[in-house]
Amino acid sequence: MVRQATARALVLERPRALVEREFAVPDVADDDGVLRIEACGLCGTDHEQYTGALPAGFAFVPGHEAVGIVEAIGPTAAERWGVRAGDRVAVEVFQACRACPPCEAGDYRLCRNHGIRDMYGFVPVDSPPGLWGGYATHQYLASDSLLLPVPAALDPVVATLFNPLGAGVRWAVSVPGTGPGDVVAVLGPGVRGLSACAAAKEAGAGFVMVTGVSPHDDERLALAKDFGADLAVDVGNADPAKVLRDHTGQGADVVVDVTAKAPAALAQAIAIARTGGTIVVAGTRGSADTPGFWPDLIVFKELRILGALGVDGADYRAALDLLARGRYPFADLPRSVVALDGADALLRSMAGEADPLPVHGVIRP
Repeated sequence: MVRQATARALVLERPRALVEREFAVPDVADDDGVLRIEACGLCGTDHEQYTGALPAGFAFVPGHEAVGIVEAIGPTAAERWGVRAGDRVAVEVFQACRACPPCEAGDYRLCRNHGIRDMYGFVPVDSPPGLWGGYATHQYLASDSLLLPVPAALDPVVATLFNPLGAGVRWAVSVPGTGPGDVVAVLGPGVRGLSACAAAKEAGAGFVMVTGVSPHDDERLALAKDFGADLAVDVGNADPAKVLRDHTGQGADVVVDVTAKAPAALAQAIAIARTGGTIVVAGTRGSADTPGFWPDLIVFKELRILGALGVDGADYRAALDLLARGRYPFADLPRSVVALDGADALLRSMAGEADPLPVHGVIRP
């Protein structure tokens, strides 16, 4: 494989200021590597970084859902990651030292030496070699990176869904312990909500409801039945708790809240959950307000409320396997795929500032 000497990357210097820069492709030592990026998926974090809703205070190369080809790799890294030059891989967003107590316990998302502060797509560009994000032709693979082999038959653009579908598997199944026959409610019909529906149905859920708000979510609610939902509810026109009871005779065993900037969703989740049910909160509010939230209901209904941050390797691998099997039409999701020079426009549309609003956005450098 011929190695390139330079890489192109987009640097977010400040909100709404994506500037293309050229970087030297780093030399590889014994314990690291370089990825040639084929595609990088986008999520809510991306457009929040772009608009300044999630400020960084420093310049960085965004992008944390990268899929590509290992262009160069050191022998120790190859042995640890179980890959070699020429393999297609997905890069997990978190790094892990593998030695601190959380890592040794399997909770590497909570690594004491890494965690959120140096997750891929949110590392200062001044930190050598600068190529710490997916909006680029190449990405540096530090020694503490975590790589996932991608099935050979899986298109790299579709493979970027390893991240949202992995989240769906963890948030809708692994964390709450969803099993056969369970009634599941998913709040939010974005790509992670649709992924949660598919994951719950794959785990044997007996009934899956997904909620959204018209007109913003009309297209996504219409897609939901193809991804395992038995019922799609517009909460602007109907009470989802009542609708679910009318259809199933009970509240939800599991409620998965993947909404973003929806402060009232927590109260809805508590109303939808059955007595003794489980609520997984994975979407961030962006606000301390919780309209309609009555804490006493947690006591009266003996609810279990769990927060979920990130995804584990086992769930990522399950997601890649599910994508490769093609049981759900993830390959056919309405998506916008752009080159580096189209990133600004795509991020504005994902932020709701321009049409069309894609279900799945991807940068293909």
